[in-house]
Order: sequence, then C-alpha cells, then structure tokens
Amino acid sequence: MNATRQGLLLTTFSALLTLSVSATAYSQDWNILETGKNASASTRLAAADFKPMGGDPSAAEAKHVFDATLYADLASAGIFDVVSKSQNPEVTPGNQAEMNLSQWSVAPASAAYVAFGNFSVQNGKVVVNGFLDDAKNTQYPQIFTKLYTDDAGDEGARQTAHEFADDIILRLGGTAGIAETKIFYTRKAGVSKEIWMMDYDGANQHQLTHLGEVAIGPRVSPDNSRVAFSSLGKNGFQIKMYSLLLGRMVAFSSVGGTNLSPAWSPSGEQIAFSSSRTGDPEIWISDPQGSLAHRVTSFAGPDVSPTWNPKTGAQIAWISGRSGLPQLYIMDADGSGVVRMTDGGYATSPSWSPNGQFIAFAWDRKYGPGAPGGQDIYVMEIATKRWIQLTHDIGRCDFPSWSPDGRHIVFANEPNGRDSSSRIMSMLADGTQKRVLTGAGTDMPNWSWK
Repeated sequence: MNATRQGLLLTTFSALLTLSVSATAYSQDWNILETGKNASASTRLAAADFKPMGGDPSAAEAKHVFDATLYADLASAGIFDVVSKSQNPEVTPGNQAEMNLSQWSVAPASAAYVAFGNFSVQNGKVVVNGFLDDAKNTQYPQIFTKLYTDDAGDEGARQTAHEFADDIILRLGGTAGIAETKIFYTRKAGVSKEIWMMDYDGANQHQLTHLGEVAIGPRVSPDNSRVAFSSLGKNGFQIKMYSLLLGRMVAFSSVGGTNLSPAWSPSGEQIAFSSSRTGDPEIWISDPQGSLAHRVTSFAGPDVSPTWNPKTGAQIAWISGRSGLPQLYIMDADGSGVVRMTDGGYATSPSWSPNGQFIAFAWDRKYGPGAPGGQDIYVMEIATKRWIQLTHDIGRCDFPSWSPDGRHIVFANEPNGRDSSSRIMSMLADGTQKRVLTGAGTDMPNWSWK
C-alpha cells in the first residue's frame, strides 16, 4: 500500500478492514450511450496536413507537431470518426480557394467535414489560418475560419493546434473541447510526493510543489488559480494551498486533527474536506482560506473524500464508514437528505460528473477475506443507482476524475497491483479508448474545471 492510501485509509478505515461483506449486484444491463458520451460518434471528420507557408527553416518541425497534435486532439475527442491520414487526398489545400470538396466527400475519405489551412512562422510567432468546411454543402461549405498565433516553437505549435481543435469540437459537438485543459496529480520524489501538472494528453509534465513531504489529493479551483491538497508534516496530514498565479504556497488555516481530501464548490467560495479536529473524521466546509469552518456530518465512523455536484453546488457525495465498510453517499450541502448509494463492497474516491447526473468512483464489489474481487472504476447514475463498470482486468484502479466536457475520465492504475507501478490513464466515459498518460510513480489525478 502506498503512502497515499496509508494516509487516507489507515486514518479512516483501519478498524473496518477485517469485516466482510457481500456486495449487492445491481443490473449492469445499462446502455452506456445513455451517458451521451458517444452520441455523435458517427460524424466523419478529416484533418488535412496544413500547407507550409513562408521560408523559415524552423517551421517544418513545428508544422509536424501542429499536424500531429491536431489529429490526436480530434481523434481522442470521443465524438468523431476521424479519417485516417492514409485516406486523405494527396493535394494539400492551404485556403478556401484551393479546397476541392469533391475529393474529400467521396471514398476513401468520405468525410462529412474537413479541417485544413496553412502554417507559417513569422517574426518569432507561429501563424495558423484554420478552416472548417462542410464537405456536403458545396454551395456554402465554410463553417468558420480563424487566425491563430502563438510563440514560435513546438509548444506554440501544440497550443495553436489545441485551440483550433477545441473550436472544431465546440462547433460540431456542442460542448467545449478539452485540448487546453490540465491534469493535476502526485509524483513520487524519493520518500516524498509532490504535486505536478500536465496537459490533458500527458504532454508538458512539470512539478509545482517542492515541499519534501508527502503531498496528496490535489484539487484545482474552478477558476484554475489555486490547487488545494493535503500534506503530511509534523502535525499529520493538513490541507495546504498552492497559488498557480503566484507560483508559491499561500495560507490555509489549520486547527488540529487530520485534515484530508479538499474539494472545491463550483462557485470557488467554499471547500469541503474531511477533518478529525473533534475526534471522529467528519465532512467540514470552510472558505478558501480555511476560515469559517462548520461541520456538516455527525455520525460515528469516518467520513472522507467529498465531491460537490458541479452543476448545482447544492449536494455533496462522499465516502462514509458509518454502516461498516466504506460506502458511497450523497447529501445536501447542509448535511441533510443523506442517501446511501452503494449497497456493499468497498467504495472510494467519488467524482461528480459535470452535468450532475453521474458519479464515478472506485469500487471493490467483492471485498473481504477470500473474496475474488478487484478494485475498478465504476459510474453510477444518481437518479436510478444503476451502474456500469468501466475498467476490467488491468490491475487496481482508483481516483477517477471527470474532464470538464463529461466525455472523459482520468484515473490511477496499478497494472501489477504494486503501488510502485502506479500510473495515470484516461478513457472515454464509456470505458473505451484507454491510454496511458504517465510513467510509474504517479497517482491521484484531478482534471481542471475548464
């Protein structure tokens, strides 16, 4: 067991580990398309290689990065059938006058939409003219055209590709894309753990904190200005705050006890967390400075891992051991209206979907001595308590976190069951298109709100 789980589980559920339970199986006969994640999967989109313009010798490599990033962003969006590059016409159109839609709308490309344009490096800037055409509308094909610029180099090329991809996804998918979003996570550094961040696709990984302690459970604020997390110091686990704007730690009040698993309200004006300041771990809510804290749960047994309904801010889901092994519950933000969601097994790490309709969580449904269970990622529909299992036979999975478009989930995976192998993966919200984002030693991902 890694330090993360030692911090979370030994603090809260150690007295419960010897108990056994038989999980109640709800129906898995749930059409995953009810999540709406793949409703537009048949939209066939082609992404042409962009036409090089100008004579800057540094443009060739940057254009290659742009073309590859744009294709990957569109292919991983979960709403397109992206035409293989090998099926694209040989001619590369650089502007609307050079586009011959009849070449793209017929086999083998058979594209309904085409993204294309031109790429250059001018005066230290990447300059991209992007076009999106409706291949079936020969009279008025252009959906939009837009000029993108960024600093010259690979990172500038990546950023302009992300921006163009997000614009396409918004126009054709109806929801903003995630190509410009970030993922926060923990990475081992010797005996300590620090908070890191990366792009949604695993690129641009870099370290944020340098505390030399065990830092866990990062949660970025809705405005992407701060990251709350827990850190193990001389006073045990305490909540700390890192400012992404200032690039340093900022104050968060501590009044004793073990304080874990901070979670931002959608307004950014409150933080829910687990605190044992009165003896038993309960869910508390404070302002972003840790002041004006008040308790919202008051039952015997540990209460941890809160997550707000990001749609309304009116409800909180969390994990409680009040009835034995840790189970998933929801309640109103004032502590009333408590409803138990799972009916057995060992549940951890809930994450509320952006549309407020689903909760992703880790669940060992057959937990107990001799039980042949394993910990996987599940999604439960709140209104009906129906659930689906998203991971199977890839080792221990934990810490799911939704992307802001609700089409993807990032999570931690231990392929061989050892914490030293822990890595971060993402998948579509129906469990398909899994891909590894980081190497070993990484854990507890949290996707930014936008």
